[in-house]
Amino acid sequence: MRADNKIVVIGKPLLFLLCLVPLLLWDAVQQQLGANPVEALLHRSGDWALRLLLVTLVISPLRKISGWGWLLRFRRMLGLYAFFYALLHFTVYLWLDRNWSWMEIGVDILERPYITLGFVAFMILLALAVTSTRGMMRRLGRHWTALHRWVYAAGIFSCIHYLWLVKADYREPGLYAAIFLFLMLFRAGSFKNRLQRVFSSDALRTSAH
Repeated sequence: MRADNKIVVIGKPLLFLLCLVPLLLWDAVQQQLGANPVEALLHRSGDWALRLLLVTLVISPLRKISGWGWLLRFRRMLGLYAFFYALLHFTVYLWLDRNWSWMEIGVDILERPYITLGFVAFMILLALAVTSTRGMMRRLGRHWTALHRWVYAAGIFSCIHYLWLVKADYREPGLYAAIFLFLMLFRAGSFKNRLQRVFSSDALRTSAH
């Protein structure tokens, strides 16, 4: 077995369990939720959704820097776990915070900008999770890649959602926003380099003629 395949075979079960750790600690966390347990559950599930989303987005630049192609084989699992915690976050909001009051939920989504952005980010992640299978990749063809680039929009909306949500201590949401900004700058630099290579090769072909 190739070394890359060994890493994936061993790494996937470990990653699966690591991503479950926040959920497995849920009962322990419930003993330390403070005066407002619903708010604490909302924040902690949302934190893990955003953390895992950022880790998912780190995969591509890390693969480019390191040359480790096997990293891409972990990206889908990380993305699905990011969606899982986003779903948990949204469910806590619907059930424990709003008690399935669809009128209140609708008003929140329409009139509270940070909830609007959070809802849009969740719907994007839902679409990406539903279309993450190989069957959907084949069915959508080239449109699949275009659709899954929306993960960056979900990242932007999630970071702004968190920044608008907090009232005093901006350090944690600010850190996540800074990481996301760095990833976007790296992506923009990679895109610029690709364009330069394309134009350089076109210029060489033109001069050859």
